[in-house]
Amino acid sequence: MREDQYEQGSLTLSGTVAMGTGVMIGAGIFALTGQVAELAGSLFPLAFLAAAIVSGFSAYSYIKVSNKYPSAGGIAMILKRAYGPSTVTGGAALLMAFSMIINESLVARTFGTYTLQLFGIEGGMLVPLLAVGLIILAFVINIAGNQLIDRISQITAILKIGGILIFALVALWAAGFSFQPAEKDLVSDTSPGGFLAGVALAILAFKGFTTITNSGDEVKDPKRNVGRAIMISLAICTFVYLLVCFAVGSTLSIPDIISAKDYALAEAARPALGNYGLWFTVAIAIIATASGLLASLFAVSRMLAMLTDMSLIPHEHFGMPGTVQRHTLVYTVVAAALLAALFDLSRIASLGAIFYLVMDIIIHWGVFRHLRKDVGATPLVLITAMVLDALALAAFLVLKWHADPAIVLIAASGILIVFAFERFFLKVWRSE
Repeated sequence: MREDQYEQGSLTLSGTVAMGTGVMIGAGIFALTGQVAELAGSLFPLAFLAAAIVSGFSAYSYIKVSNKYPSAGGIAMILKRAYGPSTVTGGAALLMAFSMIINESLVARTFGTYTLQLFGIEGGMLVPLLAVGLIILAFVINIAGNQLIDRISQITAILKIGGILIFALVALWAAGFSFQPAEKDLVSDTSPGGFLAGVALAILAFKGFTTITNSGDEVKDPKRNVGRAIMISLAICTFVYLLVCFAVGSTLSIPDIISAKDYALAEAARPALGNYGLWFTVAIAIIATASGLLASLFAVSRMLAMLTDMSLIPHEHFGMPGTVQRHTLVYTVVAAALLAALFDLSRIASLGAIFYLVMDIIIHWGVFRHLRKDVGATPLVLITAMVLDALALAAFLVLKWHADPAIVLIAASGILIVFAFERFFLKVWRSE
């Protein structure tokens, strides 16, 4: 018997959009701008645009199923309807959950990295300490419930989007609104493989729309508003990302962006306003990453609770009081804190991209193979989404295999372990 009750209709359309943009902007523009530029060179703004297009195709599957079957389990519900209570359903849902937890650690470390810029400190043990501290704070706020999260998400969304737009406009003003790269001779250095790998990483900046899917029937009028919230969030973030990319690219050379890749926006603010620009950008980064983490914890704990309700993953109370969802929130926080303490930003982002793209392809195939007639999905759009995901994933794996084969092996091992564990649980553990 399920112990917790979801608060149906507790999230407004504006609150849902704020939550989706909160996850995307918190993870994307601050954490990934420098890393995408490292892969795609001076074409990195186009990599973000291409990632938005890929994410738009991806969103189609989620919207079509969620419109007919809104659920607070979101992705878990889509997988179960496509594959039944199977190993594929449990394994793919866990990949999504781990991708979201990885994203939370990415955002938390970005918070630590930017915060230390106020004191002229780069790296060191303070980054994971600050990251873990933020994760604990987000946990405390999540305990307070949906209405507080809704209000905080709306307020912080306005602050950070407004602040990021101010940053971009000031940086572009300092560059004479040229919308030209600081160094024009580097475009030819961008390889097709590097560009596609950059697109794969940039997709992480848009995957926050799945947070909306996971909120499901907690959204008011979900059959109407889930799809609307996803498309509005993607449109807002695409506009913001492109403006910021052009601002950073017109202010800093690609080598400078790569050198400061973990805090590229803070570095880009210096030429226009000096230390005042740095302080302003860091303040916006703190708001963006903190709110992004808050929204992500909200979503992943719900999805894990739904998987528990579906009897697709084991659950242990460990003596904790409260609901199943409260317990999954604790598990999420512990896992995110461990990742934030053990991995650097680059490896965290790589793991998240691989897990997410594999899960996304499984989702599209399931909708195409089993649900397209039921939900009225167009086959060509589903096939296009799968092909785009596969191209980006293949290019990313090839590039990472040459640059950091260990992370590819870690990702492959993680995927195998997840599906092997799920099969063992369903075939042996659950039947005992």
